[in-house]
Amino acid sequence: MESNELKQLVKESLREVLREERLKLCQVLIPYVSDKEMQEIQTKLGSPAEHKTTEFINMTDWVKNGTRPQ
Repeated sequence: MESNELKQLVKESLREVLREERLKLCQVLIPYVSDKEMQEIQTKLGSPAEHKTTEFINMTDWVKNGTRPQ
């Protein structure tokens, strides 16, 4: 295995591990919400379907890949 191939393999492996750890961190930081609490939140603020999509920032790419949200 050449040096460049090894370097690329290490980079990809490191990215994968960092991505997994970032997902774990996000899961740990999101607080648990019971069904009752979720119902109270939706009663007070409405459900996401009731809001315009321009009012939201999609953070999926950031959580999965570490890229900036659009």
